[in-house]
Amino acid sequence: MVKVTLKSTYTVKPIESTPIHRLDLSEIDQAKAWTHSPTVYFYRPNGQPNFFSAETVKTALSQALVQFYPLAGRIEKDKEGRLELNCNEKGALFVEAKSDSDIDDLGDFAPTSELRGLVPYVDYNETHISEWPLVLVQITSFRCGGICLGLGISHIVADGAAAMLFVTSWAQIARTGSNVIGPKLMPFIDRTVLRARVRKDAAEKTTKFDHIEYKRPPVLVSQVDETEELKKETTVAVLKLSQYQVESLKRRANEGTMDEREYTRYETLAGHMWKCASEARGLVDEQETKVHVSVDCRRRLRPALPANYFGNATFPTTPVAKAGDLISKPLSYAASKIREGVRRMTDEYVRSAVDFLGSQRDWSQFRTSFHSIDDKAKLGAYYGCPNLAITSWIGLPLYTADFGWGQPFHMGPTSLGADGKAYVISTEDDGIIVYLRLQTEHMEKFKELFYEDL
Repeated sequence: MVKVTLKSTYTVKPIESTPIHRLDLSEIDQAKAWTHSPTVYFYRPNGQPNFFSAETVKTALSQALVQFYPLAGRIEKDKEGRLELNCNEKGALFVEAKSDSDIDDLGDFAPTSELRGLVPYVDYNETHISEWPLVLVQITSFRCGGICLGLGISHIVADGAAAMLFVTSWAQIARTGSNVIGPKLMPFIDRTVLRARVRKDAAEKTTKFDHIEYKRPPVLVSQVDETEELKKETTVAVLKLSQYQVESLKRRANEGTMDEREYTRYETLAGHMWKCASEARGLVDEQETKVHVSVDCRRRLRPALPANYFGNATFPTTPVAKAGDLISKPLSYAASKIREGVRRMTDEYVRSAVDFLGSQRDWSQFRTSFHSIDDKAKLGAYYGCPNLAITSWIGLPLYTADFGWGQPFHMGPTSLGADGKAYVISTEDDGIIVYLRLQTEHMEKFKELFYEDL
């Protein structure tokens, strides 16, 4: 068991004065889980003096918060209960800690409570949302000389691409000693570009599609709701695929397909996981199952959002299929259903989704993927058995967090909130790592099917 001892706690504020105002949050911001997305970056000692100086990292954070000043604010609610961002310079939480263990004692970095202890804790049950810092940082020094940078960023404020924009900018400032960042790293903060065209009931007139992604996921045919499934024990697994295994799986998915474009790594992996989960769970043929897929829509909108748009621009799409078809048909079928869902996310569809959200009075029903396994994980849509929620970090610049002492040798999530939650991450050698939480009774069968013939 890795034990962590806290040494000191600081509040880091922008090093210069920043705009004080209230920032309107978009409809898709409103529908995100209001927990922090917890991640960890691990670094091995490189022999340099003053290796991974916490003071250097902390100073760079205060400089980065000048350009990324919304992250120094707090989330509040207006009179109608709508979330808004109060840019008030209250700052980020910065913690220094130490451990008498070695980094290698953490094994394969499975997202468990042990790993979660490397990111500052927030009591979401006993404190008000307006009290939560939007950025949580913890620097933990290990006996072996290695370092873990634990980071939590409020999902209300930033999606994965926006979070990586901030981390890359912050690391560059620490590495170069200059607070000047180029235009590509300068955050685009205006959220009005993703606002509903009209509000509340009137928005229904501009909602052109049946937005299945915001409807409740299927439950087991033998049950009336997910109450019994929520009671069941779950476990996590770290599943690794080499580049050769990924390519082998892609060849399998593309055998006999009539599509003019090959299935991508993500379409293949997500389809494979969906197929394996349906069989491992023993779902009956007629059981409907839904998979929650997040699609970055920055480049799908017309006009496209800037690549440096700082906010949430990932929208859900939720392919649905019958378990019998997923299990009996080739992998190409499951991959095609994933592609079908992603292709649906056109400018017209996304704008309609924004208008649909704008017509709602209660966004809590749409929030899912809370980053904890406490009671908050039971809020919103449940994507456990018979469903899945597969988040892709493929293509994100996960290893650009060089603060001056080299790139991290590992970056990954620390938490998988509930049954059915998964992250798919690419490695530097073009392999894939899958982090997955399933009910304990289903995990071994899933792993057997996942690696079959690979």
